[in-house]
Amino acid sequence: MKGKASRSIRRRLRSSYVTSIISISLVLCLLGTIGILLLTAHRISRYVRENVGFSVFLKDQMKEADIYQLQKTLDAAGYVRSTKYVTKEAAAEDFSREYGEDFIGFLGYNPLLASIDLKLDARYANNDSIGKIERQLLKHSGVKEVSYQRSMIHAINDNMRKISLFVFAFSVLLLVVSIALINNTIRLSVYARRMSIRTMQLVGATNRFIRRPFLWRSVLHGMCSAFIAMGILMAALYWMQGQMENIISVHDMQIVGSLFLIVFVLGVTLSWISTCLAVNKYLKMRTDRLY
Repeated sequence: MKGKASRSIRRRLRSSYVTSIISISLVLCLLGTIGILLLTAHRISRYVRENVGFSVFLKDQMKEADIYQLQKTLDAAGYVRSTKYVTKEAAAEDFSREYGEDFIGFLGYNPLLASIDLKLDARYANNDSIGKIERQLLKHSGVKEVSYQRSMIHAINDNMRKISLFVFAFSVLLLVVSIALINNTIRLSVYARRMSIRTMQLVGATNRFIRRPFLWRSVLHGMCSAFIAMGILMAALYWMQGQMENIISVHDMQIVGSLFLIVFVLGVTLSWISTCLAVNKYLKMRTDRLY
């Protein structure tokens, strides 16, 4: 009977350990998702801003050599990420392709202007900076007009600020919930062994001696949970790469390395702290309250 009871207890403990590891793994996946949000939020913001651009329309009398010299000057400017020279002919082809009309045949000439399309560095993708750039460009003798959508740029920057605040607040909320879930999971695991703790106290074991196996096991469980969570997050990153290949990549060691380090440290640290608090609770509890 004693052997059967002992096997039953061991089976329950193993089940408790497996449940604890799986639960912590899932919570770490949630924390990893927070990490992905925070690590990629800046890149998404940068990607959106760097796709903000404007067109510099050139005067008809401007020579090709002068146009290429202006383009070269703009490429060297700190606020420019990339430039593209669009000839009058290319502009007419794009217009005809978009609207399906041969306006040159109707008018007898091409009224469109050649232009240089600019993509800005993310730091300069705001109305104030673009306004200064516009005034600087208009001083050039060959530039006729600078065109960009002021309302759209303002909306992009305003929305990116709101999204960043929402992501931060949401991440803090998920972090608090995740810590609470890990703490409760470990408390339940330690609760299953509360009588063993009291037995060791009765035979004279010190609190330090009693804590040691629980803490070592918590570190081991935290490591196992972290590796499981990393595997799941890696699969999620592969999927995300297909959806946002210009923003995130599984080969980006800055994101992947930072994410895995965060998950591993949180898994081990939270498991260790929660176990320490739970064991201390039962070390101080009166015998009548254990039942």
